[in-house]
Amino acid sequence: MDHSEPHSSVGLGQRIRELRVRRGLKQQDLASEEISTSYVSLIEAGKRAPSDAVLGSLATKLDCSTEYLRTGRDQHEMEEARLKLAFGDMALRNGADGEALQTFSELLGGTLPLDDAMKRRARMGQAAALEKLGRLEAAIPLLEELFADPALAAGSDEWSRTAVALSRCYRNMGDITVSIEIGERAMSRLDALGLDVTVDHIQLGSTLMGSYRLRGDHARAHLLAQRLIPIAEKQGARASRGAVYWNAGLVAQSRGQLAEALALTERALAMMAEDDNVRHVAMLKMNYGWLLLQTETGDAARAKDLLEEAQQSLAESGNADELARCELNLAKADTMLGNWDEASAHAERALGLLGTEPRVLAVSARAALAQLHFLRQETDLGKQVLDAATRQLRHFPPSYETAAYWRVIGDLWKGEGYTKQALVAYDAALSATGLQPTPNPRDALSEQNAR
Repeated sequence: MDHSEPHSSVGLGQRIRELRVRRGLKQQDLASEEISTSYVSLIEAGKRAPSDAVLGSLATKLDCSTEYLRTGRDQHEMEEARLKLAFGDMALRNGADGEALQTFSELLGGTLPLDDAMKRRARMGQAAALEKLGRLEAAIPLLEELFADPALAAGSDEWSRTAVALSRCYRNMGDITVSIEIGERAMSRLDALGLDVTVDHIQLGSTLMGSYRLRGDHARAHLLAQRLIPIAEKQGARASRGAVYWNAGLVAQSRGQLAEALALTERALAMMAEDDNVRHVAMLKMNYGWLLLQTETGDAARAKDLLEEAQQSLAESGNADELARCELNLAKADTMLGNWDEASAHAERALGLLGTEPRVLAVSARAALAQLHFLRQETDLGKQVLDAATRQLRHFPPSYETAAYWRVIGDLWKGEGYTKQALVAYDAALSATGLQPTPNPRDALSEQNAR
C-alpha cells in the first residue's frame, strides 16, 4: 500500500465520496489488494492524500479522469474550453471581432472549467475584441485589471502585450498623458529586470514613440527612435524592425522632414510586406498614402490607390478606429482630386464607424465634412458641422493632437471669412500647447478700481 502524499487532499476526498455515492458504490468496491477499505475511508475524510498510482486506480473504478479527482475539472470539459479559446483567438486574427467577443464572454460567464492562465487569456481576448470594435471605454477596465494582477509576471510576453494594449487604448481615447505614463513605467520595469533587449522592448517603445509624437514631444520621440532602430536591427525580426521604421517615419513627418518620413515608411513597408500580419501591412499602406498627401506635389491618385488597398485589408482585419482613419484619408484624397461626393461619403462612413463614444477622430471627420460643404457653397451646413466639431473638441484634454485639430478648425473659419470664430480656435490651439494668454494690464487696473 502506497501512503505517500504528493497531492493536496483539500476537496479531493469529498469529490471521491460524492462520485462513489453517485455511482452507487461502497467504499469496499474501491478497495483492492493495494488499497484497503480503511485507506479509502481515510482518503475520503481528507486524512490521506493518494499517490498517482492510487489516484489512477480510484479514477478507473469511478469511471472518471485523475484530473477531475485532483481539481474537480473534467478533462473533456477542459479540452472543450481550450478549443473555444483557440476558436476565439482565430476569430480575432481573422477580423471576426464580434464573434471573438461572444466566444470569450461565453467562456468567462459559462460553466466550462478554466484555470487562472485560461481566464487571463480569455480576458485578454475579450479586451482585444472590444478594442478592435472601438469600445475602448469597455476594454480599458479589463486591461487595467489584467495589468494589476500579481500573477502576471513583469517582463513576460503576456505582461508586455497587456502594457502595449493599455497604453494604446488610452492614446486612442485621447488621454495621451496616461498613455505615456503607462508606457514609460513598463519600459522602466523591463530595463530594471536586466533582461536582454527583446521584441517586447521594441513593441512598447514603438507605442510610446507614437504617444510622444501625439503629445508634440518630437525630440523625445526622435531620441527613442534612434535608440530602437539599432535594437530592432540586431533582433533581426522583420516585423519588429518594420514597426520601428513605421513609427520613426511618423516622427520624421511631425518634425517636418517629409522626405525622410517617406523613406522610412517605404523601408518599413518593404520589411513587413512578407509578414503574414495583414493588418500591419494595411496600416503601413494607409500611413504611406497619408504621407503622400502631405507632400508639396500631393500625389493624390497614387495615395488613393494605396489607401483603397489598405481599406480592403482593414475591412477584414482592422478595428473601427483604423477603418475610420482610412476613410478620412480617402476623403482627403478625393477632396484633392475634386471628387467631392465621394469624399463626403468617406467622411460620413468614418463618423458612422466611430460611433457615439467620445473620439477626437470624430472632430477630424466633421472638419472634413464642413470643408466639403464650404467647397460646394453650402455655407450654412458647413457652419453647423464646424460648430458641432468645435463643441466636441472642447470635451478633450489639452494636447498637441487637440491643438492640431483646433488649428484645422481655425483655418476653416478663416478661409470662409469668419474671423471671430477663427481667433477663438487659434487661441484654443495655443492654450492646448501650454501657451497661456498674455495678461492685459488694463484688466488688472479695472479690477483694482472696482475694489
